[in-house]
Amino acid sequence: MREGKETPERRRERLKQEEIKRNPTGNINDAFNRNEAGNLSGLAGSLGWKGLGILILVIIIGFILASIFLK
Repeated sequence: MREGKETPERRRERLKQEEIKRNPTGNINDAFNRNEAGNLSGLAGSLGWKGLGILILVIIIGFILASIFLK
């Protein structure tokens, strides 16, 4: 699609994807800031599958370590 024919939604998504490619660590910070507002789907969507997987691993490992040390 040409620039002039893009819908606003597609343009926002394209700009969002370009920003993610340029600044991946800023994307994680944005995701956590968005989560403070209570939007869990925004957190999962902006982290992507890799970031979400790492977040889940950290949570699981945290629970395992807490259960071992708090016995």
